[in-house]
Order: sequence, then C-alpha cells, then structure tokens
Amino acid sequence: MISPLIDPQMLAGQLDRPDWVVVDCRFRLTRPEAGQALYQQGHIPGARYAHLDDDLAAPPQPNDGRHPLPNPEIFVSTLESWGISNSSIVTVYDDASGAIAARLWWMLRWIGHESVFVLDGGIQAWERAGLPLEISQPIWESTEFLLHEVHEEWVVQADEILNEMEQGAILVDARSRDRFCGVSEPIDPVAGHVPGAVNYPFSEALDSIGLMRNSKELQQDLEAFAKGDRGLIAMCGSGVTACHLLLALRVAELGDGRAYIGSWSQWIRNYDHLIATDDDFDTTTST
Repeated sequence: MISPLIDPQMLAGQLDRPDWVVVDCRFRLTRPEAGQALYQQGHIPGARYAHLDDDLAAPPQPNDGRHPLPNPEIFVSTLESWGISNSSIVTVYDDASGAIAARLWWMLRWIGHESVFVLDGGIQAWERAGLPLEISQPIWESTEFLLHEVHEEWVVQADEILNEMEQGAILVDARSRDRFCGVSEPIDPVAGHVPGAVNYPFSEALDSIGLMRNSKELQQDLEAFAKGDRGLIAMCGSGVTACHLLLALRVAELGDGRAYIGSWSQWIRNYDHLIATDDDFDTTTST
C-alpha cells in the first residue's frame, strides 16, 4: 500500500512538474476568513487555496451537519477550476497537522482520484525544512476532470448508524476527550457523544511536532476498531477530522473505513437521538 503522506523534500522536488498540483487547506472554524488571509501572506509555491466552507462542503440544510458533502459534480467543477484533471498528482496541506487537509484528501479519493498525498506536518514542516514560500497568486489554466465513480459505500448516513453498530461496526469519534465525554462543547450546542461510540482523538495519531506517527504504532492503536464485523466508521464534530482518522487508518495499512460525514453536529439535530456523557470524566486527561 502506497503511503498517503509525503515529506517536504519530496514535494519540493516535484513542484516544477506540470502534473503536480498543491492545495492549501488552512482554515479556522471560528474565523472562516483566516485561512485565506494566511495563504495570501505566504504559501507553498504554486498552491491553490481551498476554503473548507465554500469548496469542501455544501451549504448545510436544516437536517445536515455543519459540513455536508457537496454534490460530486459541483466538487468536480471546483477541481477543474483549480487545474486538477484525472492525471494530476495532488498534494494537500494545512497548518493543523492534516486535520483540515485530510478532508480534501478523502474527498478526492471519494470520487475515485487516488493520486493524492497529504504533506506530513503541514506548512510548519515545510518551513522547518528551510523551503520557500511565495506571496504572489499563482496562475494556472482550468482543466477537465471526468467523473468515473463515486464511493457511495464509504459514506454512512445518520439513520444507518445504530443499525451498523448493531451489526458490528465500530463508531470512532475523533473529537477531543472532553468534547466526547460532554465536559465541554465549544462549537456545537449540545455536548456528549453517540451511545456506543468510542473515542480516539485525532491528535493521538500525531507525534509531539505534528507529524503522523509511524504505521506500526497506528496499527496498535486502530487495529481493534478496524477489525470489527463491519469495520470502522469515523465521525467527529462535522465530518472533517473524521477524515484525519481515516487518513491514520490508511497510514496504518488497515484499509479505508467509512465516514459518518454528518457527525455530531447532525446527530444532535434529531431530538429522538440519544446522547451519552461521562459525568465522572477526569478533565486532567483531556487532549
């Protein structure tokens, strides 16, 4: 299995190739304009900018989570506007150890485009390697991207979650422990988690400087979740860091898993859905 990660030196050696495309995915949930401002202050040479709300999600409807998937055809149009074709080799990055960039990595593979990598350690790793940034807006031509397949089987809907768990699927929530346990909830209006879910904060997949931990370590962490009768279903707050969990699963060579894209922000919109909390959770262990 080819690793989905790429290091800065390897990426730097490919930037002059016309078939390589780099996409900057920096974003702040509390300040949606901040990522593009950072991009304008300096980005990896040639990089396009992807806005989580506008480019990697559809406008949420009343029963959706905060970041529903866009229609595949609309997403393809976005890719074409970035100059990405079926023959492109794409690298995505952010400044959050892949927490946002993994969403674009997963979405490209969701529509059948396997030639995509995540820059391990993000723009911080690029800068630590002494590699240059540019301020100027790169110029590129739009392309054609032919949509051949969509992995609909990778997406689990809200009304399927409980049945999937009864059939043996392991629902793994990538939010921080305090959010999962209902100790605090800084984003969504209700705290807690889906009953029966287990918690694996996406930060657990990272080392102390924001690089992905090695394959064997991640295997030890995730193998039990992935080997259930129906495999692993990843969720989080709105289906973004869930994709980082699926990235870690891929690095661990444990397959693809599935995603509950609606995640917690959708689950709590249905008043019939049960909510679990851990009242005795020790906040000193939260991440």
